[in-house]
Amino acid sequence: MPPKLSGPQADKRGWPKAFAGLAGAWLGLALVKFGNPIILSKLIEPPKDFWEFVFNPWPVAWGYWMLAGLMIGGATMSRFDIAAPRWLTILPLVWFAWQLAAATQTVDAGLTRATLLHFAADICCFYLGLFALSRVQPLICFWLPLLAGFAWVLWRGFGQHFGGLESTRQMIYQQPDWPQYSPDYIKRIASDRIFSTLVYPNALAGAILLLLPILMAVTWRLTERLRNVSRGVLVGLLGYMGLACLYWSGSKSGWLIALVLGLICLLHCPLDRKIRLAIVTAALLFGLAGFFIKFTPYFRHGATSVTARFDYWRAAWQITCAHPVLGTGPGTFSVPYRKLKAPASEMTRLVHNNYLEQASDSGLIGFLSFLALITGLLTFLYRKCRNEAALFFLWLGLLGWSLQGVVEFGLYIPAMAWPAFLLFGWSLGLDLKSTRPN
Repeated sequence: MPPKLSGPQADKRGWPKAFAGLAGAWLGLALVKFGNPIILSKLIEPPKDFWEFVFNPWPVAWGYWMLAGLMIGGATMSRFDIAAPRWLTILPLVWFAWQLAAATQTVDAGLTRATLLHFAADICCFYLGLFALSRVQPLICFWLPLLAGFAWVLWRGFGQHFGGLESTRQMIYQQPDWPQYSPDYIKRIASDRIFSTLVYPNALAGAILLLLPILMAVTWRLTERLRNVSRGVLVGLLGYMGLACLYWSGSKSGWLIALVLGLICLLHCPLDRKIRLAIVTAALLFGLAGFFIKFTPYFRHGATSVTARFDYWRAAWQITCAHPVLGTGPGTFSVPYRKLKAPASEMTRLVHNNYLEQASDSGLIGFLSFLALITGLLTFLYRKCRNEAALFFLWLGLLGWSLQGVVEFGLYIPAMAWPAFLLFGWSLGLDLKSTRPN
């Protein structure tokens, strides 16, 4: 939880807090209802009854309408005097402008249209955080509904692990027309890897990497009136649920990235240098040992998903070389990949690498502008937030999301991209000079 504003800058009006609450509720809903890749948005039908409304995903257009309302509300309280490098505040527009240019040469107008709408929502989230949400203090109204949505995701994950997936499998297999379900869905429920409300297990891992660090810090701040033991129990419970779901997701990259984030956190602990190095070395050894013990059967069977990813990346590079300026159009990797895929590789709709997807879909300028945006934000925010404990945990989550983008497609999943862009913008726009600790 960020520091509170003091003095005349602390806004006493009710609307900023209400706006923050609505923004947090929207992101919480995104985690629960908009966990599918944007290129599959046409497959999501509106719920037909109450239970489908509660448990099924919603059409992404509903999320766009909610965001439009937030943009209107945020415009009434936005300020544009941001103490941040001008190039960082403009770079998202440069990246999006090139996506529009690449769309003029798309090989599939439908996929590009859906992707551009999603990218536009990402940009709106970034500037909503930068110009509006960064002006609201304190942000308890924002964090509480986001924390509730995240807790629901973890609860659904626990339910799947403790019998939910098996029950779903039995229910599906008892239906005479079960082979008519999509192959991807049959594959998901046939595995014991949990995915909660997200499209598949690695996406769940990405959401946990993004939000668990900051929400643990938020929980610690929100419970400051309790005794330290009680606070520790609540924070520990949230951490246990998040790490348990990460483990049950079976995400190899998620495990390794969580290990990296943990080591970075340990290196920033206020301990003697020799003690820190000893703890980091031990954590690294135990973490890697656990990784290889857990996933030895996977590697023994040939690490098929790793092999498939190398084929996706090879094809993305070939597409980039063939279309270096404008690519094949945002969201269209699957179209040329059908002709380039290796016979043994599974068909995929996305590259499983946010950065290479930019190169193949929108050319080298799209790739470079997106890479510059992410690396620039992470570098600047590290310097800005490293001495503020809660904001440092936020930076860790954003780093985790960015690292997972090397092997996954979180940029194309609203439940992951919308919170990431809004939190990037919010932390960039936050003026730490006008704040003091709680």
